[in-house]
Amino acid sequence: MKKHTLFSASRLVGAALLAACSLWAQAAQADSATWKQTIITPETALKAAQAAKAECAKRGWQVAVAVTDPSGLPLVLLRDRYAGWHTVAAAEGKARTAASWREATSAVAARVNKPGAAESAIKNLPGVVMIGGGLPIEAAGQMVGAIGVSGAPGGANDSICAEAGLQAITADLNF
Repeated sequence: MKKHTLFSASRLVGAALLAACSLWAQAAQADSATWKQTIITPETALKAAQAAKAECAKRGWQVAVAVTDPSGLPLVLLRDRYAGWHTVAAAEGKARTAASWREATSAVAARVNKPGAAESAIKNLPGVVMIGGGLPIEAAGQMVGAIGVSGAPGGANDSICAEAGLQAITADLNF
Protein backbone atom coordinates (compact mmCIF):
# COMPACT_ATOMS: atom_id res chain seq x y z
CA MET A 1 0.00 0.00 0.00
CA LYS A 2 2.81 2.44 0.84
CA LYS A 3 4.50 1.67 -2.46
CA HIS A 4 1.30 2.62 -4.34
CA THR A 5 0.92 5.87 -2.31
CA LEU A 6 4.53 6.86 -2.99
CA PHE A 7 4.04 6.21 -6.71
CA SER A 8 0.84 8.32 -6.72
CA ALA A 9 2.56 11.15 -4.89
CA SER A 10 5.43 11.23 -7.40
CA ARG A 11 2.90 11.22 -10.26
CA LEU A 12 1.11 14.13 -8.61
CA VAL A 13 4.36 16.07 -8.22
CA GLY A 14 5.28 15.28 -11.83
CA ALA A 15 1.91 16.48 -13.06
CA ALA A 16 2.24 19.68 -11.04
CA LEU A 17 5.71 20.31 -12.50
CA LEU A 18 4.41 19.65 -16.00
CA ALA A 19 1.54 22.11 -15.47
CA ALA A 20 3.93 24.74 -14.10
CA CYS A 21 6.27 24.33 -17.07
CA SER A 22 3.31 24.58 -19.42
CA LEU A 23 2.20 27.84 -17.79
CA TRP A 24 5.74 29.20 -17.94
CA ALA A 25 6.01 28.29 -21.63
CA GLN A 26 2.69 30.03 -22.34
CA ALA A 27 3.88 33.13 -20.49
CA ALA A 28 7.13 33.13 -22.46
CA GLN A 29 5.21 32.73 -25.70
CA ALA A 30 2.91 35.63 -24.76
CA ASP A 31 5.96 37.85 -24.21
CA SER A 32 7.32 37.02 -27.65
CA ALA A 33 3.98 37.90 -29.25
CA THR A 34 4.24 41.50 -28.07
CA TRP A 35 6.84 44.25 -27.98
CA LYS A 36 7.58 47.34 -26.01
CA GLN A 37 7.97 50.57 -27.89
CA THR A 38 9.28 53.89 -26.67
CA ILE A 39 7.53 56.86 -28.25
CA ILE A 40 8.50 60.52 -28.12
CA THR A 41 6.22 62.53 -25.85
CA PRO A 42 4.07 65.34 -27.27
CA GLU A 43 6.06 67.79 -25.13
CA THR A 44 9.37 66.65 -26.60
CA ALA A 45 7.84 66.61 -30.08
CA LEU A 46 6.74 70.22 -29.57
CA LYS A 47 10.24 71.20 -28.44
CA ALA A 48 11.75 69.67 -31.59
CA ALA A 49 9.17 71.33 -33.83
CA GLN A 50 9.72 74.74 -32.22
CA ALA A 51 13.49 74.46 -32.63
CA ALA A 52 13.18 73.46 -36.28
CA LYS A 53 10.75 76.30 -36.97
CA ALA A 54 13.02 78.78 -35.16
CA GLU A 55 16.04 77.70 -37.23
CA CYS A 56 14.11 78.26 -40.45
CA ALA A 57 12.74 81.61 -39.20
CA LYS A 58 16.29 82.73 -38.38
CA ARG A 59 17.15 82.10 -42.03
CA GLY A 60 14.04 83.87 -43.29
CA TRP A 61 12.17 80.71 -44.35
CA GLN A 62 8.45 80.28 -43.67
CA VAL A 63 7.83 76.58 -42.99
CA ALA A 64 5.58 73.94 -41.56
CA VAL A 65 7.01 71.35 -39.18
CA ALA A 66 5.42 68.02 -38.30
CA VAL A 67 6.60 65.55 -35.66
CA THR A 68 5.12 62.07 -35.63
CA ASP A 69 5.26 58.93 -33.55
CA PRO A 70 7.21 55.95 -34.97
CA SER A 71 4.22 54.83 -37.03
CA GLY A 72 3.99 58.21 -38.75
CA LEU A 73 0.92 59.51 -36.92
CA PRO A 74 1.20 63.25 -36.17
CA LEU A 75 1.90 64.43 -32.63
CA VAL A 76 2.64 68.10 -33.39
CA LEU A 77 2.21 70.38 -36.36
CA LEU A 78 3.45 73.98 -36.44
CA ARG A 79 3.11 76.38 -39.37
CA ASP A 80 4.54 79.83 -39.87
CA ARG A 81 1.94 82.47 -40.63
CA TYR A 82 3.00 82.83 -44.27
CA ALA A 83 3.92 79.22 -45.03
CA GLY A 84 1.85 77.96 -47.95
CA TRP A 85 -0.95 75.47 -47.45
CA HIS A 86 1.06 72.79 -49.29
CA THR A 87 3.82 72.91 -46.66
CA VAL A 88 1.53 71.29 -44.08
CA ALA A 89 0.87 68.17 -46.18
CA ALA A 90 4.50 68.03 -47.30
CA ALA A 91 5.88 68.27 -43.74
CA GLU A 92 3.52 65.54 -42.54
CA GLY A 93 4.43 63.40 -45.56
CA LYS A 94 8.15 63.84 -44.98
CA ALA A 95 7.85 62.85 -41.32
CA ARG A 96 5.62 59.87 -42.19
CA THR A 97 8.04 58.78 -44.95
CA ALA A 98 11.06 59.05 -42.62
CA ALA A 99 9.17 57.04 -40.00
CA SER A 100 8.11 54.36 -42.47
CA TRP A 101 11.55 53.86 -44.03
CA ARG A 102 13.38 54.63 -40.78
CA GLU A 103 15.85 56.87 -42.55
CA ALA A 104 16.21 60.39 -43.90
CA THR A 105 13.89 61.17 -46.78
CA SER A 106 16.84 62.53 -48.77
CA ALA A 107 18.51 59.09 -48.58
CA VAL A 108 15.31 57.30 -49.60
CA ALA A 109 14.79 59.76 -52.48
CA ALA A 110 18.36 59.31 -53.73
CA ARG A 111 17.91 55.55 -53.84
CA VAL A 112 14.40 55.55 -55.31
CA ASN A 113 15.04 58.20 -57.96
CA LYS A 114 17.94 56.33 -59.58
CA PRO A 115 17.08 55.28 -63.14
CA GLY A 116 15.79 51.71 -63.12
CA ALA A 117 15.54 51.53 -59.32
CA ALA A 118 13.49 48.55 -58.23
CA GLU A 119 11.89 50.66 -55.51
CA SER A 120 10.84 53.50 -57.81
CA ALA A 121 7.15 52.62 -57.55
CA ILE A 122 7.03 53.70 -53.89
CA LYS A 123 7.18 57.32 -55.05
CA ASN A 124 3.59 56.92 -56.17
CA LEU A 125 2.20 55.67 -52.87
CA PRO A 126 -0.28 58.08 -51.26
CA GLY A 127 1.33 60.28 -48.63
CA VAL A 128 4.94 59.43 -49.52
CA VAL A 129 7.12 62.54 -49.94
CA MET A 130 10.47 61.91 -51.61
CA ILE A 131 12.52 65.04 -50.95
CA GLY A 132 14.86 66.09 -48.14
CA GLY A 133 13.47 67.44 -44.89
CA GLY A 134 12.30 64.27 -43.15
CA LEU A 135 14.40 62.60 -40.44
CA PRO A 136 13.81 59.73 -38.02
CA ILE A 137 14.16 60.53 -34.32
CA GLU A 138 16.11 57.87 -32.43
CA ALA A 139 16.86 57.22 -28.78
CA ALA A 140 18.86 54.34 -27.33
CA GLY A 141 19.02 52.63 -30.71
CA GLN A 142 15.26 52.71 -31.24
CA MET A 143 13.21 54.99 -33.46
CA VAL A 144 10.87 57.02 -31.23
CA GLY A 145 9.42 59.38 -33.84
CA ALA A 146 10.14 61.41 -36.96
CA ILE A 147 10.28 65.06 -37.98
CA GLY A 148 9.40 66.68 -41.30
CA VAL A 149 10.00 70.25 -42.43
CA SER A 150 8.67 71.88 -45.59
CA GLY A 151 8.83 75.39 -46.98
CA ALA A 152 12.52 76.27 -47.05
CA PRO A 153 14.04 76.69 -50.52
CA GLY A 154 14.80 73.06 -51.31
CA GLY A 155 14.87 69.81 -49.41
CA ALA A 156 18.47 70.27 -48.25
CA ASN A 157 17.47 73.46 -46.42
CA ASP A 158 14.42 71.73 -44.93
CA SER A 159 16.86 69.08 -43.63
CA ILE A 160 18.98 71.78 -41.95
CA CYS A 161 15.96 72.88 -39.95
CA ALA A 162 14.86 69.31 -39.17
CA GLU A 163 18.38 68.62 -37.87
CA ALA A 164 18.12 71.68 -35.60
CA GLY A 165 14.93 70.15 -34.19
CA LEU A 166 16.77 66.91 -33.44
CA GLN A 167 19.68 68.74 -31.83
CA ALA A 168 17.27 70.55 -29.50
CA ILE A 169 16.04 67.27 -28.00
CA THR A 170 19.18 65.12 -28.10
CA ALA A 171 19.89 65.59 -24.39
CA ASP A 172 16.26 64.74 -23.55
CA LEU A 173 16.51 61.46 -25.46
CA ASN A 174 19.81 60.22 -23.99
CA PHE A 175 18.68 57.61 -21.50
